[in-house]
Amino acid sequence: MTSERRPRAARGFTLVELGVVMMIVALLLGSVMYTLSTQLEQRNFVETRGRLETARELLLSYAIVNGRLPCPATATSLGDEALTLGNCTSPYGGFLPARAIGYQIVDAGGYAIDFWQNRIRYAVSSAAPTGCPGPPAPTLPHFTNSANLKNNGITCQPNDLVVCKSATGITGSSCGPAANALTNQSVVVAIVYSVGKNGSLGCPPATCVDEAANTNGDQIFVFHTPAPAGATNGEFDDYLVWITAGELYGRLISAGRLP
Repeated sequence: MTSERRPRAARGFTLVELGVVMMIVALLLGSVMYTLSTQLEQRNFVETRGRLETARELLLSYAIVNGRLPCPATATSLGDEALTLGNCTSPYGGFLPARAIGYQIVDAGGYAIDFWQNRIRYAVSSAAPTGCPGPPAPTLPHFTNSANLKNNGITCQPNDLVVCKSATGITGSSCGPAANALTNQSVVVAIVYSVGKNGSLGCPPATCVDEAANTNGDQIFVFHTPAPAGATNGEFDDYLVWITAGELYGRLISAGRLP
């Protein structure tokens, strides 16, 4: 008599096997999320960089039309340039004058903003320039006054804004050691910059030393590749673009505004 065949009992996953599967899934999901997060941050950075480049071109267009660079906006100027008796109210510690230059991506107060909704900042050369033909001494302000810019002459060079590689070594109005300077003080006439993603989080000045140099209201700025929290001078994700004297003069000469 033939014996009956009995079906084999179904075999399920053991707890160990389930644990291994879940660990693999978690690793895969973590890898995907990290990749997506990195791509998103890169996109945000590229978008902000594009906004700064747009602002830079609008500043040069403003100079071509008006024969001068605009002054920075202040916290109370509603996104427009702020002047006091013809001089910039806050030449080094202000914001991009969105209303004056026609910048369109603004917050509720009319101020230009980066991708992280931080107000875009702007500094302009305001000290007495060097290299002017003189005497007499150049009439101030130079780069933010069309008549003075024309009458003082195109040999005048800026003498204040400077971009350094690090806040370490900064002394007085210079970067300190020559190796720490990205530009010297006879090059830059205007700087446009974003305080980056952590700007909205408020990185303490004592921790983010290099970033603090960009918001302390003086003429010295710092720019280098991004640095994580824990770096020597703290986290850094600011991004700067600038306009040189040669570029400004060249644009004005081409447009027939100078000499």
